[in-house]
Order: sequence, then C-alpha cells, then structure tokens
Amino acid sequence: MHESTQAHPWNLPVAKHPSKLDLGDYLPYLVNRVGTIIADQFGAEALTPHGLSIAMWRVIAVLASAGQQRQIDLADLTSTDASTLSRLVTRLVRLGLVTRARSASSNREVAVKLSPRGEALVGRLIPIAKAYEATAIAGLPPQELAVLKRCLRRVYRNMKDNGARAGQRESGHGRAA
Repeated sequence: MHESTQAHPWNLPVAKHPSKLDLGDYLPYLVNRVGTIIADQFGAEALTPHGLSIAMWRVIAVLASAGQQRQIDLADLTSTDASTLSRLVTRLVRLGLVTRARSASSNREVAVKLSPRGEALVGRLIPIAKAYEATAIAGLPPQELAVLKRCLRRVYRNMKDNGARAGQRESGHGRAA
C-alpha cells in the first residue's frame, strides 16, 4: 500500500499533504470551469446583445420549457434565491420578455410567464444554446454523456441535501440529544 494516502474519517483517501490541492483534478473547479466558459461564450454571443444575463436566460428558458410558473417554483427550477429571482423577473418585465401577475389560486403568489416577445426571443436563442452544448460535448459518446448528466444531477442532489442538513444543524434541528 502506498503511503501517499491515509484513512479519512469518511473512508475517503486523503493526500499525505492535505494542504495541497490539484485544481485540475478537483471536481468543484472542473465543473465551475466548464460552466464558466460555456456561460461566457454563450452570453457574449447570444445574450449580451439582448441585455440578458445567464441568470435571466435560465428564467426564460425554464418558462419556455415548463410554461407559466409561480415565482417561488421558478426560483427552485433555476436554482436562484427568491429575492434575486424577484429582481430578475422585474428586469425581464421591463424588457417586455415576461409578464407577472397575482396567482389565481392565491393572492400572495406571483405567476410569471413569457410574453409573446419573450417567446420569440427564446425561440431564437435555444438553437444557439444547443449549438454551444453540442460543441461542449463533441467527442463524448451518447452513453458517456448520459452518465455524465446523471452524475452531475446526483452531485447537485447531494449538495442540496447537504445544505438542508446544514440548515437543520444551524437551527438546532436534527442534532442528537
């Protein structure tokens, strides 16, 4: 057995020199690096000319895919906190890309949907987004791509669950007596 690793409390190998981290082999860095380059290139080519950010794109893409949404559901579907989403929706309303109205089921809920102008713009942007995805995944066999997407969804769920557990620990819930 190599002495370059030692047992970790979670049974994961730990480098002998834990103060060193190879970013090129560190998953959070790799995921961020890929997301950043795609977002930067797609944003510069397709979004900036329309005054849109990546966060705004996510909102209109979800609305194009899923239809009208309550603002709270839209926050979850775009992984955006509620206050940030509210500001994004306000900007999208000002651009004429979405409409916002009180929900028919509850006066406290806000429903958001694409406007005809928003639908037209998303229709032009989706092929560009898909072209960027195709460039990013070039050379990956369909089976590997399916595994990659499944693994990334799992990693996201793991971290979302971890955040929920951390919130419980901070609030005093879920602690052992």
